[in-house]
Amino acid sequence: MKYVTVLNGKTYEIEIAKDGSLTVNGEPRTVDFLTLGPSLYSVIRDNASYEVVIEEREEGYEVLMRGKLFTGDVLDERAQLLASRRGGLSADSGEISIKSPMPGLVVAVQVSEGQEVQAGQTILILESMKMQNELKAPRAGTVQRISASAGQTVEQGKLLITIV
Repeated sequence: MKYVTVLNGKTYEIEIAKDGSLTVNGEPRTVDFLTLGPSLYSVIRDNASYEVVIEEREEGYEVLMRGKLFTGDVLDERAQLLASRRGGLSADSGEISIKSPMPGLVVAVQVSEGQEVQAGQTILILESMKMQNELKAPRAGTVQRISASAGQTVEQGKLLITIV
């Protein structure tokens, strides 16, 4: 099965063969994927182990790995064809809602409303389980709304920042 994944504005073509082998943009990859909980996974890639949180949201998926937040979408061949007929994948347009991937404490908001941000720029620092996680802008844009402030405790799924 073939998939197109857009994460933080970058497009990846992923193919999973019937034998379970995996290629990303035509390059073979060895990946072991184990479900640990409803949204928690263990991923082993290139002899390195990672715990990954994957949440499905209205606007796509949020992936938290090694303290970095990725947002994006996954389309199979059929959905990709439908999207291309409607005008293509829109990775660089529209509103993006950055939501808390876990309960925690907002340590710092590193942007202000109206500020231009670049893809990968740290926009907020969230502390959870005594670890600080930098939430980064998934793509370039303008901060439209900030819905959290430093010192605020937030629940998982709480809207933090909106980028257009």
